[in-house]
Amino acid sequence: MTQPIHWNAEALWEAIAPQLPGFTVEVLPTIDSSNTELMRRAREGLTEPVLLIAEQQTQGRGRLGRNWVSGVGDSLMFSLGLPLAPKDWSGLSLAVGVSVAESLQPRLPVASASGAAPKIGIKWPNDLWLEGDRKLAGILIETASFVGTHQHDFSAPRYVVIGIGINVRPRPGDGMRTAPACLQELDAALDAPTALACILPNLVAEVQSFARHGFAPLMQRFAQRDLLAGREVNLSDGTSGIAEGVAADGGFLVRTAAGVQAVTSSEISVRPASSPIQN
Repeated sequence: MTQPIHWNAEALWEAIAPQLPGFTVEVLPTIDSSNTELMRRAREGLTEPVLLIAEQQTQGRGRLGRNWVSGVGDSLMFSLGLPLAPKDWSGLSLAVGVSVAESLQPRLPVASASGAAPKIGIKWPNDLWLEGDRKLAGILIETASFVGTHQHDFSAPRYVVIGIGINVRPRPGDGMRTAPACLQELDAALDAPTALACILPNLVAEVQSFARHGFAPLMQRFAQRDLLAGREVNLSDGTSGIAEGVAADGGFLVRTAAGVQAVTSSEISVRPASSPIQN
């Protein structure tokens, strides 16, 4: 029998409520998708800040509609929903990735070699990799207009749902070119509640900072964890080139035969040309 998971929801609430008035924490044993549920609520006008933790998802979604399925306790799966009104939405997924990677890194063994790459890095635009080219986590961000607001007024506050899925225990790599990574490879003591308590306060603070200042102040921190920089990449339109980091708005920079192109997450998928990555 699966042991119950103790999420310490009250402690999570106490840590976040001062930053997000009206904040609530919900834990659901099973749901189709935590992101889907919060988007449903937003379309019905329920737009209070909430953390929705899913112990199991039957139709979990990643970027481009990919499935994210996991057993109870095998992964940390949650969605954070809150009203947000940044001047520019560009780069939000990168800000979230930086926050999560930085929150988890201090809890994991640190490379001793001077100048060594961080154990947790970021694959633009929304994946975390562990020790190079093994996927550890995915990020899915969706937004909804408030009921009654003008659908095309992008300066108005919107309800943003930030979904995060992190492998905690080893997962089978059937059908994958590279087996996925998990947190317990580096620290056997890490479970889903411990990882969430580590991530959440910094995540909320970073998202609020992003709303005020945008992505530009995070460029250097992202660059320190950018696992594609300097590597040959293939774009979904058939173009190939060398990754050259990101722009101030979070756009992916690729040097091609035609010069440097800036790419947004809604336009392409990026895969390293030289590594067998499971996207």
